[in-house]
Amino acid sequence: MSTRLEAVEGDITLEHVDAVVNAANAHLAPGGGVCGAIFAAAGPGLREACEALGGAPTGEVRATAGFGLPARWILHAVGPVWHGGDQGEEELLASCYRRSVELAADLGARSLAFPAISTGIYGYPVEPAAEVAVAAVRSAVEDHPLDRVRFVCFDRRTLAAYRAALGQAPGARRR
Repeated sequence: MSTRLEAVEGDITLEHVDAVVNAANAHLAPGGGVCGAIFAAAGPGLREACEALGGAPTGEVRATAGFGLPARWILHAVGPVWHGGDQGEEELLASCYRRSVELAADLGARSLAFPAISTGIYGYPVEPAAEVAVAAVRSAVEDHPLDRVRFVCFDRRTLAAYRAALGQAPGARRR
């Protein structure tokens, strides 16, 4: 069985998948960008569930219920802050993607949606982040197959980077 990987432009909070990944901070607290949107859409129960988890180190992932999202689970992946690329950022980012696939499979998820982890306020450059993400997911699904993995991009530039990393035509598919 092969996992279908795709990149789309859209709002991750609207994805009808088994699990969505939140670009989380180490405290698993509400933040800006994708994290803020997920907390707002999921509702107040998400904050309490995350507080009970007590945080997570960079490169790791924790799971909660999906609360008000269409997804059954939210996987909170703590991505690295970009410091120029010589402080282990690539391995930490790859770990977020690998651990998310592993945890999704452990939970019984068959479909998973990712944002562009660490490319917002954490400053990871989009093109290399997309390459790391796609390579890590391709590797992880070999041992933990899913039916479908979506990279849900918030703008056309990010979508183009993910489509290039996937080896797809540059045409933007909107959702």
